[in-house]
Amino acid sequence: MKKLLVLLLAIALPATAFAWWNESWTARRAIVVDTSAETGVAPSGAVSRLTIPVRLHSGNFDFLGAKLDGADLRVMAADDLTPLSFHVERFDSTEELALIWVQLPQVAPLMADQRVYLYFGNVSADAAGDAAASFDPGTAAVFHFGELDGAIKDATGNGNVVAAPIAIEPAGLLGPSARFDGTQTLEIAASASLAMDDARGSTISFWVRPDAGVTDGTLYHQGDVRLDIDNGVLTLRTPEAELVGGSITPDVWQHVVVTARSGEVKFYLDGQQSAAGAAALPLQQAPVIVGEGFSGLVDELQIASTVRSADWVKLTAAAEGPDGQFVKVTEDNGEVAEEGGHNYFGILVENLTTDAWVVIIILGVMFALAAVVMVLKSMLVSRIDSHNRAFLKRFRDAGTDFLSIDAQRRHDNSSLFRLYTAGVRELQKRLDAGQQDISSASIDAIKAAVDADLVRESHKLNSKMVVLTIAISGGPFLGLLGTVVGVMITFAAIAAAGDVNVNAIAPGIAAALLATVAGLAVAIPALFGYNYLASRIKNISADMQIFVDELITRIAEMYAR
Repeated sequence: MKKLLVLLLAIALPATAFAWWNESWTARRAIVVDTSAETGVAPSGAVSRLTIPVRLHSGNFDFLGAKLDGADLRVMAADDLTPLSFHVERFDSTEELALIWVQLPQVAPLMADQRVYLYFGNVSADAAGDAAASFDPGTAAVFHFGELDGAIKDATGNGNVVAAPIAIEPAGLLGPSARFDGTQTLEIAASASLAMDDARGSTISFWVRPDAGVTDGTLYHQGDVRLDIDNGVLTLRTPEAELVGGSITPDVWQHVVVTARSGEVKFYLDGQQSAAGAAALPLQQAPVIVGEGFSGLVDELQIASTVRSADWVKLTAAAEGPDGQFVKVTEDNGEVAEEGGHNYFGILVENLTTDAWVVIIILGVMFALAAVVMVLKSMLVSRIDSHNRAFLKRFRDAGTDFLSIDAQRRHDNSSLFRLYTAGVRELQKRLDAGQQDISSASIDAIKAAVDADLVRESHKLNSKMVVLTIAISGGPFLGLLGTVVGVMITFAAIAAAGDVNVNAIAPGIAAALLATVAGLAVAIPALFGYNYLASRIKNISADMQIFVDELITRIAEMYAR
């Protein structure tokens, strides 16, 4: 019995322990890491203490539910008990864009759903991010370049000092990036943490995007060691060797990593090893100079006093890059906020701009009017058609006694009966006037009167059809107008915010496209309804024309002289 009780408790405890970390925090999101071979980025082994960027935007995070400065953010491990080290590089509740860095204790290979939890929604909470604790002890220096005033700071606890401010490009890779124009450099003072030691090992990691046409420049210079772009080729120069590491493409973001230890140097481009060679780095403690003679952008410069593994490089490139295969922010129920599930249209509606709302409301009114016209007109033509068939049968069965049909008022919905009534009325006028033989001129007059009623019946059948033609032709154009204006507003907001990653752009553009979808949703049913009704009306009109000829012919046979 005791064993059974222990087993039941063991089963029940995870479900309760992982339910919610702290009730003072009212909301959370899951940060999901995907290392599966099918949908994610698959390392060959586990990677410990990996620091990754988490991009937050209106499509995956509720900025209205968090404090204006993001001070209430907390990150908890998968057990919902262990707090994780993190720090906030940027939190803009106005533009609804944020970037936080989270240190994952371990990333296991071949798992599609490894998650930690991001809590928020506590207005009384104080800021708890710790940049120094967000990186492992092997990290010597990290420069995010998120300081818009150009006064660059080391995010680690080593406090490496940058000599002078540099230019900042607001729209970089992970938000702002360092801008180099060929004359400006980033100078980092010499320190023990940045000292080169071939026995201990070193890793230099950063993102680079040379300007169009730029094929030369020094990316990293420390004492006797230089990492250059030489005629478009990455080249490491040491006192004893010159090693080539792969091609650098202008105007494209590329992740560059160089590792060195015990005379072995490895180059990585965009997460994959591109070259290797033999060269020992000199033991030295010298200033670091970045960007000599280089024109372009540099982002996320990291210097480590250890050799990073190939898996670390692969996952870092995937996490920091723009593709978003590796890290996703999800709803608490596991549905990916960027990719929707049942939350697709919720995200779109939340990101609709005012102009898109105006267009969609107009389209909604247009759709309602078109739907009413289609329903009422369908009912009308159905009644007319069925009553026409019934009356036509009685008319043809009546033979020479066709005038007596008028006494039986059972076909009020029949357009043929109304034409028949008009013809009989005109005929009766002449018979009542004593004309037993109707002249050809009188026959023509009767036909003219019936034709006039035929025109009026045609107008009645086609009334309100213009509403459908307006919906068909105007709906898509109105929707396109809403989309174009929405896309313009989205790009203007992104340009002002300086964040051009796809996760920030996608929700706004997707929401803008909702206006075009609404326009098509109005036009397509209206098109089908219009064609159906037009076909039915055409058939009824043809029946009326045939009946007029038949009626006039019968009158002429019986009464014309």
